Amino acid sequence: MTYLIIRLATLGNVAMTVPVIASLSSRYPDDRFIIASKKKLGAMFASMPNVEFREVDNHITWQGIVQLWRDWKKEIDHVIDLQDSPQTRIFDGLMRMSGINVTRIQYGRFRKWMTCFLGVKGELKSEFQRYQDTFLKAGLETDDSFTALPIDTTAVMHIEQRYGKKEGQWIGIAPFAKYRSNMLPYRVTKEIIQRMSSQPNTRVFLFGAGEIECEMLRQWASVFQHTESIAGRLQLSEELELMRQLDVMICMDSANQHLSSLVNLRAVSVWCATHPIIGFKGWKQSEENIIQVNDLRCRPCTCHGTNYCKYGNFACRQINAETIIKHI
Repeated sequence: MTYLIIRLATLGNVAMTVPVIASLSSRYPDDRFIIASKKKLGAMFASMPNVEFREVDNHITWQGIVQLWRDWKKEIDHVIDLQDSPQTRIFDGLMRMSGINVTRIQYGRFRKWMTCFLGVKGELKSEFQRYQDTFLKAGLETDDSFTALPIDTTAVMHIEQRYGKKEGQWIGIAPFAKYRSNMLPYRVTKEIIQRMSSQPNTRVFLFGAGEIECEMLRQWASVFQHTESIAGRLQLSEELELMRQLDVMICMDSANQHLSSLVNLRAVSVWCATHPIIGFKGWKQSEENIIQVNDLRCRPCTCHGTNYCKYGNFACRQINAETIIKHI
């Protein structure tokens, strides 16, 4: 059987599919799994022998959808849609018209809305559970055996050539997120970098993406001692191998939490407007390593993040550097 698994966005959500798909790959070695996702994310699946990665534009047009249907319909036996977007629904409909089975994820969007906007409490299913439930509906069982991706020796060589062999403590800091509500204030982030980089026998690596973020991280790295920005300088496989050598990753509720989980790295994650009860905690990451303001009745106010606070003060971001440093 050949299964097409669609998960186009975002980086963090695609990373969350890896533990589940790794389980499928090992449990069903005679089946073929095609992953349709964003560009340059194939490194996360490269070690799985019966998994093929195909790049698809996240903003694919109607003509592009029809072309994919024409190209793929003859080789696919079952479509598993983990995106559930307007584009993928059109593609699912075309595949069904061709007699191909389609299984689509149930995200529980209404229940998430009730949690964020009506204050209905209670922990929801994790994203991993939703993926597993979808595969089960398609007749595929999964397990929780995944611990880490295999070591990429080529990427390790490149890391050693660039940064040398590890000595002392290596600490990763990923201070950015897509939305303002998911980030600490810059002054707090800079205090964390300054204090961690001044520790004896310690190197700090700054992680990020995007042109503006890369420039900010380069400036910070030039100011603080024993600090390097890797933003925009490494391929994904190399970034994962650098993470594997870290002692801890300090990150927001963002993709770096999930990338850390893929190499069994402890992530100390800071949650501001979002909340772990929605279901986006990293794979096998400890609850003890989650830092958040627990006594705010307005949290969570968003599933993924927002640039707006109805009270105008973003009280959820009022976490000081001392709290995070003491925890580490």
